[in-house]
Amino acid sequence: MIRDMTQFGKVAVVMGGWAAEREVSLNSGKAVLAGLLKKGVDAHGVDAGRDVLDVLRRENYQRVFNILHGRGGEDGTLQGALDVLQIPYTGSGVMASAITMDKLMTKRIWTGSGLPTPAFEILTPESDFEEVVEKLGLPVMVKPAQEGSSIGMSKVTEAQQLKPAFEKAAQYDAVVFAEQWIIGEEYTVAMLGEEVLPPIRLQANADFYDYEAKYVSEDTQYHCPCGLDEQSLNALQTLTRTAFDVIGCKGWGRVDVMRDNMGTFWLIEVNTVPGMTDHSLVPMAARQHGLSFADLSVEILKSSLQAGSAE
Repeated sequence: MIRDMTQFGKVAVVMGGWAAEREVSLNSGKAVLAGLLKKGVDAHGVDAGRDVLDVLRRENYQRVFNILHGRGGEDGTLQGALDVLQIPYTGSGVMASAITMDKLMTKRIWTGSGLPTPAFEILTPESDFEEVVEKLGLPVMVKPAQEGSSIGMSKVTEAQQLKPAFEKAAQYDAVVFAEQWIIGEEYTVAMLGEEVLPPIRLQANADFYDYEAKYVSEDTQYHCPCGLDEQSLNALQTLTRTAFDVIGCKGWGRVDVMRDNMGTFWLIEVNTVPGMTDHSLVPMAARQHGLSFADLSVEILKSSLQAGSAE
């Protein structure tokens, strides 16, 4: 555990931004800022606009805690700019951030690496939607490739719902895909440095763990410990660590997984800048691991000390 907070220098907690997840990012950022200040870090909140790089240079920030969710902060854009400015930052670098922001590219890499992820079909206005249903079966999940917080996603249970679901997702991204629905339990596993934090099993009173379940509902249940036997727990932690590493992620993040009724785990996606709100999952897993929110914030900030993060 780091005790000398002066080594971080002047830290910008970069939040907000211009993506669809702006409000969630602001909530995460405020919580992180409070946690870092509690531990004695010289931290300052920066609501990122298009002039964020000018602000960072003008105010002589020495380090960035990146808590920008979605495009602009989670897709490699900010990471590349900070590399040019030689300002160290938390989390994954340019390549891993860009890949994981694109759920479709992530699935392709996992598939090419022999890792289990549900079957999928890319959707376009010219798609034969009936053929897609024949290939994947029902239900399916329709997703924009590059949005987070379940924005633009729909569960399709009837064939005639597929085209409207595609049209909804296409409002958020030019690339949309349908993914085979896995019937079973939903898990999420957080990474913190070299540690795999205790998995969480999610129970949402909805069709899936959507925006409402993540950030608004008080009915969503979180089980940590997750209730898996030791063998299954080890398999889940090993799979998610491999999935995280094969993309090139580092620092911290979260891997979402489904477990079907036969006990097989299926990789869904990676979040390289997960939420840090009072409803968020990484702080929950960290508490089970013995870390307070403030301690977790400092541990994440430590990832900006790693070689390769603009240093």
